Amino acid sequence: MQQIRVGVSVRPQHTTYARMRAAWLEAEKVGADTVFVWDHFFPLFGDLAGAHFECWTLLAALAEATTRVQFGALVSSTAYRNPNLLADMARTVDHISGGRAILGIGAGWAQRDYDEYGYAFKPPRERLRDLASALPIITDRLGKLNPGPINGTVPILVGGSGEKVTLRLVAQYADMWNGMGDPAEAGRLSHVLDEWCDEIGRDPSEIERSILLAGRPQAEQADDYLANGITHLIIGVNGPGSELDILRELVAWRDARGGEALP
Repeated sequence: MQQIRVGVSVRPQHTTYARMRAAWLEAEKVGADTVFVWDHFFPLFGDLAGAHFECWTLLAALAEATTRVQFGALVSSTAYRNPNLLADMARTVDHISGGRAILGIGAGWAQRDYDEYGYAFKPPRERLRDLASALPIITDRLGKLNPGPINGTVPILVGGSGEKVTLRLVAQYADMWNGMGDPAEAGRLSHVLDEWCDEIGRDPSEIERSILLAGRPQAEQADDYLANGITHLIIGVNGPGSELDILRELVAWRDARGGEALP
């Protein structure tokens, strides 16, 4: 049985550290299963010159501040950090948290991050090639570190919807997938992922399917995602307070369905 989970992505833009920390703690108290932070260097909307904080430094703080939720980046670009270093960072943050870290990774897309921080912004095919190269390095390094991750490894989440490359990499390396689209599209992509699992001989039920929701989801929409095999629903918020009412609604929805989805 796949467990139904709900989470929140706390945007590290136009805010303060104190407000982010308060949102993490409130989300945990409300009953979230997961808390995420995006991995960019500048705001993605609003004042593009506004306040912004770095992801993995925040994740170390999140590891220390919380006690129950799983957490991670949604998602880190392979270009921003050497894959061996990223694995070591994730392992270290995992120890700070007592074994609750998720290593979220993807091919990257925000050109401003690359340009202003001196990374080469390669064409999409090359960025996907870099992701394919990084994933086996990460898994290998996680197995070599001393001490190793608390639970033997750090779960890997791969974000993206590319049917020919990204979903194949999810089938090969990931414990979690973060997709996109409305329930029907997310379900179609999830089925493509199943097909890749069949091709490489992996049990598709080993991979958790998640989605970052847009707007305020209704219970019917949540049910539609669930019917399409998406068992982990995540909302984006800017801080503590009334925005987390949406999370409360999702927690109530999850609990009303017993916390588990159909196999």
